[in-house]
Amino acid sequence: MLVGAAPFGLIFGTLAGPAGLSPWETLAMSLFVYGGASQFIAITLLAAGSGAWVIVATTFIVNLRHALYSATLWRHVTGWPRAYRAFCAFFLTDETFAIVYHKLNEGTPVKLPRYYLGSALAMYGNWITWTLAGVLLGHAIPGMADWGLEFAMVATFVGIVVPLLKGRSQLGAALAAGTVAVAADGLPYKLGLMLAALSGIAAGLTLERRR
Repeated sequence: MLVGAAPFGLIFGTLAGPAGLSPWETLAMSLFVYGGASQFIAITLLAAGSGAWVIVATTFIVNLRHALYSATLWRHVTGWPRAYRAFCAFFLTDETFAIVYHKLNEGTPVKLPRYYLGSALAMYGNWITWTLAGVLLGHAIPGMADWGLEFAMVATFVGIVVPLLKGRSQLGAALAAGTVAVAADGLPYKLGLMLAALSGIAAGLTLERRR
């Protein structure tokens, strides 16, 4: 997961400058937003001159998937202090969810608060480090964004999803979501992502009930 996220952070650090962000603003976005996909969308919209409400609304829709992650982990964290849950919620990413969820599915004993925070802080430090590298290297090595490094993130997400496809309902959910995501790619404000998520949920539930 760390290796897959590294080129993604590198590219973000490289592209943020041409989009209008200073090096300090670029680092601040990674420090305080900490959302890979939403950060890329934000700088794309900034470069296009979009208004603040469009940027906020679009990134909000993209990040709604985190509500699904939270709902999945909810019963495992209800005993945690509320302040600690709020702190950990900031670090909830696709990778951290996948790592923690996989560990819970293994059924092996684990000190979940420490395990979660260990994964979360490792990913957070990784993202900040490679954002900084992108800021520094972007000025020294022009054209880095055209190297195709984003494929590493695609491979990472494939690695997240495939091990979880253990039954007909999971496979059906993935196929439905993938199909709708491709078909609805042209919708504004990235609404196709949420439509794909809802389609995947509906397909998975339907197959689960039939079974």
